[in-house]
Amino acid sequence: MLTPRENFYETIKKDGRPDRLVNQYEDMVFFPVTPTSFYVRGKRYPGMEPTRDKFGTIALWPKDQAAVMPHVTDETKVVKDIGSWQDYFDFPAIIENTSDPALWDEVRTGAEKAREDGKMAMALFPTGVFEQMHFLTGFTDLFVGMAMAEEKTLELALAIGEWRYEYAKLIIDNMKPDIMLSHDDWGTKNNLFMSPEMWRTFIKPAYVKTYQYMRDHGVVVIHHADSFLEPIVEDMVELGIQVWQGVLPSNDIPALQKQLDGRMTLMGGLDAGIVDRADSSEEEVRAEVRRACSAYGPGGHFIPCITYGGPGTIFPPADPIITDEINRYNVETYGISS
Repeated sequence: MLTPRENFYETIKKDGRPDRLVNQYEDMVFFPVTPTSFYVRGKRYPGMEPTRDKFGTIALWPKDQAAVMPHVTDETKVVKDIGSWQDYFDFPAIIENTSDPALWDEVRTGAEKAREDGKMAMALFPTGVFEQMHFLTGFTDLFVGMAMAEEKTLELALAIGEWRYEYAKLIIDNMKPDIMLSHDDWGTKNNLFMSPEMWRTFIKPAYVKTYQYMRDHGVVVIHHADSFLEPIVEDMVELGIQVWQGVLPSNDIPALQKQLDGRMTLMGGLDAGIVDRADSSEEEVRAEVRRACSAYGPGGHFIPCITYGGPGTIFPPADPIITDEINRYNVETYGISS
């Protein structure tokens, strides 16, 4: 029987030989806050007062909401004219303010402890290129910029990509995580936010250097996007993404498994609208988890998981049921308990 760590690495290898399904974020120790993210974003919590981050973006997290969100209106948006975006903000000085090794002692020690315990240290790498762009400009202005000011919009995307490269380097060089969970939502439930050609023009180039650095340093690249991304999966493979986390069941997962043939692992597959409601019954949760495991497990390179960008469900009772049902599937199908 493989350890959970071994089983994960076998799952993400093209020709790996896992002996069961990885159970969500099994044996991954999650580090959602690093010195870089704390410097840029500050402390965030439900019910916090409206807060500006180092980019100048206002963030809101009402007590009755599941997560923090940017508050971008005509009055509050940082970049008023994408054609002169550089006049509206300065990039947060992360190198100057988060390079001191002493700032990294806690997360470094935590990552080392995780590995000593046979687990994997997973660092959050939040607010991707596309997200950072529309946090600054607003959705409408960003898409107008893509259509009407292509050169300046691409310039902004590449500048954000270069800044995030330095951000990633700080995490990798100081913490040495096993995994980076990189966030950037590129679509809705049924479509990309933009055409594949637009995504390839503005977004893809801004990731090449960063994801290559991760791969060169032995860091597993998990990209979170709870979106419909079928048209760009080959591009994701080219970028070096090893695991697409958040794959919604609105994507044709069995067809993607055949197309990808082990070149990228799909992590998700559970319909949150079924398993993560205040009134979800245990029977409903188990049925949806069993459906996903039975439908996608045989295709290989699949990790059943809630589709959000990190461990846990919004309504806490659902998560242990999900984990237990995956374990039941593993016992019944492979004779191994996860």
